Amino acid sequence: MLLDRLDLSPEDIRQRTGWEIKAEGACKGEVCVPLADLEVRADGTIDMRLFAEQMAMPLVTDDKYDLSAIGPRAAGRVLDEAALPAMSLPDFDGGTFELAGLRGRKVVLVAWASW
Repeated sequence: MLLDRLDLSPEDIRQRTGWEIKAEGACKGEVCVPLADLEVRADGTIDMRLFAEQMAMPLVTDDKYDLSAIGPRAAGRVLDEAALPAMSLPDFDGGTFELAGLRGRKVVLVAWASW
């Protein structure tokens, strides 16, 4: 998921990642991950660099464009889960292609950008 800033409120984190910040740590469904050194700042935000580190979530930042991306929790092994958002793309015939129509099948998605 893309982030335009690295200081998010606990509610922003819940909405964007699905992880809810609680006293016992970050929780999603039945899974709770203890967050030993994570603190909510005086302005009510959390440093996403520390959150990503403690959650074993990849985080990359492009300083030139002031943009970051955080990936799903992997904890150093195969992803526990990864959900692709609903995606509709125009096809060559002018119709709409729904990626969800390939659910249950193995898919290789190749993306390219000129920049």
